[in-house]
Amino acid sequence: MSDASTGPGVVEGVGMADATAGPVLFLDRDGVINVNHGYVHTPEQTEWVPGIFELCALAQERGCGVVIATNQAGIARGYYDIPTFEAYTRWMHAQFAQRGIRIAATLFCPHHPDAGAGPLTVHCTCRKPAPGMFIEAARRYPVDLPHSVLVGDKISDMRAGHAAGVGRLFLLAGDTGKGDAPHNTVTVADLRSVQQFL
Repeated sequence: MSDASTGPGVVEGVGMADATAGPVLFLDRDGVINVNHGYVHTPEQTEWVPGIFELCALAQERGCGVVIATNQAGIARGYYDIPTFEAYTRWMHAQFAQRGIRIAATLFCPHHPDAGAGPLTVHCTCRKPAPGMFIEAARRYPVDLPHSVLVGDKISDMRAGHAAGVGRLFLLAGDTGKGDAPHNTVTVADLRSVQQFL
């Protein structure tokens, strides 16, 4: 089980085989990979966002690793625990693998600054908009952050990626949250729109 008491947890996928730093396609999870039905943590709740597999396959074809970075406050809130989340994430990795897509890893923040009443109710450095998950990914794997891509559906995703030095930021249009996105954010209608930039 991941030790996520003070920083992000990690569910390892296939890793990144190339020792030379290369670009990564970073993906938020809820609202980008799966439709955000609220604290999704079972296969039965999972509905894939249209275009996600095609986007990842193209990124992989063009030499990008694929890494997921997701806030999971449902853990701090007690809706599910870390082992349940990890088991679900391994199932999700397997769904991608069946389609020929290699997920290097999923990094997750199980914390929340206010919700819940346990040890994960803390101010941390990994809950987006903090950059901790991206920094941890670059520590673990040979990631070329300036040439990497982030796709998210919230301004907090964009702020986290920007703070970590991720070079290209794509925000899915919709309910993106409060505040201003970084100046280099590109707003797109859907995942298929991102493909032209890869």
